[in-house]
Amino acid sequence: MEIIILDTEEELARLAADAIVRRVQRSPDLVLGLATGSTPLPLYRDLAQRHAAGVNFSSVRGFALDEYVGLPPEHTQSYAHYIAENVTGPLGLRPELVHLPDGNADDLEEAARRYEHAIRASGGVDVQILGIGANGHIGFNEPGSSLLSRTRIKTLTSKTRHDNARFFTSLDDVPSHCLTQGLGTILDARTAFLFAFGGHKAEAVARAVEGPVSASCPASVLQLHQHAVFFVDRAAAAQLRRSDYYQETWAAKPAWQLL
Repeated sequence: MEIIILDTEEELARLAADAIVRRVQRSPDLVLGLATGSTPLPLYRDLAQRHAAGVNFSSVRGFALDEYVGLPPEHTQSYAHYIAENVTGPLGLRPELVHLPDGNADDLEEAARRYEHAIRASGGVDVQILGIGANGHIGFNEPGSSLLSRTRIKTLTSKTRHDNARFFTSLDDVPSHCLTQGLGTILDARTAFLFAFGGHKAEAVARAVEGPVSASCPASVLQLHQHAVFFVDRAAAAQLRRSDYYQETWAAKPAWQLL
């Protein structure tokens, strides 16, 4: 696990975008795991600028982390709409190469199994992009999720629904269920990039990085990941006990050991 602490979201996004572009240049059909919400937007904006400057992402494949159950793809708060608006179009990805769980399937359990199969058939996710909830959730894996869980139906907690209500007309409009990649699915990714900005994420970041590995803080499972990188601003890093060590380690990182 590597912890990178910088002043601004833009600096962190630029660093992560550099790493993704290097990977795409080596492997044009790279597989990205795509988080939604406000946290990854600085990264997507930076990558869009790279595309506008000539970086070719047209062969990159993508798998979204999750999708609400019951929202049609054209709904402005569906994650299908989010991915189209913030990722596929701005980065020049081919829509047929970008996949989401089918939250409108007649058989949601079968849809979850198909999604797992599609990820495996692609060769697996190369870089999984993640945010973290104030309660430590990643994807929609709420506290109590199995650390080895796979893509499945989840019930959203009232806290998560209240957090997401700002995107809807009212709390009543926020779906109560979703399909989400599981923690075990996320662990399978070759690299995980988690972003956290702001003091309201500080406790969750500290629990994920320095607390015990526990289903009570789903993001703590990344302590077991083969290559997890946390990109956090100083406010989100405020409760890390070993922040000085993380910053010293990053400052001394040799050039050949790029992300």
